[in-house]
Amino acid sequence: MTSIAPDPVEITEGESPVILGLPHTGTWVPADVREALNDRGRALADTDWNIHELYAGLLPGATSVRATFHRYVIDANRGPENESLYPGQNTTGLVPLTDFDGAPIWTTEPDANDIARRLAEFHAPYHAALRTQIERVRARHGVAILYDCHSIRSHIPFLFDGKLPDFNIGSANGTSCDPRIETVTAEICARADGFSHVINGRFRGGWTTRNYGEPESGVHAIQMELAQSTHLAAEAPPWEISAEKAARLRPHLSEILRALEMLAPELVA
Repeated sequence: MTSIAPDPVEITEGESPVILGLPHTGTWVPADVREALNDRGRALADTDWNIHELYAGLLPGATSVRATFHRYVIDANRGPENESLYPGQNTTGLVPLTDFDGAPIWTTEPDANDIARRLAEFHAPYHAALRTQIERVRARHGVAILYDCHSIRSHIPFLFDGKLPDFNIGSANGTSCDPRIETVTAEICARADGFSHVINGRFRGGWTTRNYGEPESGVHAIQMELAQSTHLAAEAPPWEISAEKAARLRPHLSEILRALEMLAPELVA
């Protein structure tokens, strides 16, 4: 968590039709924002810990677009108008006021001017980069498949009851991608021994999936929300990745990404 401001987005351009979105792995927080957070907020507990490392190298040639800033600064997977992704359910917004347990994270809550500035400095550059890569990949292949990479603790009573399945596939109830993408992803998850999965359960896809997924125009989007119990040594600080768990999980993730890459030519109109 360096004090030197990094670029808000890291981009790796590849030649595959698959793009990895990584909106929640960043941990950089500007000094003024960190000062406004309380101790609980400064713990940054709601990070998608180590997800960029988990997916690294799984699909050679894949493009990746990664936000370096933390979701408490502004959430790159929420719409700029802060519309609720899950009306009637507990969730967090464009600039979260609580953590996933419903506890306040600010000493001084951001005002409208703060949010407007963060939209311009962080949210907009991330989505400009993502949009550029989608257009580049679609121009090359006639199709682009955006696979949005996420993780979350497997037990969060404020957000959901019980234990979350291991693989949570989100396609905005089937609207954000060709049904073959959802089917092949789910079939691989179902074959993964010892892992559970669900399609469009508690997490049906965030704003990224819903905003960019336009199958009729050749852009397909799907979200994978992994339970952190699948790859972390413990769902608690220091949030370290488990080499043993990752070694067990990564082949299934690789199989999904490779299957999507192979499917892409069939999706070209």
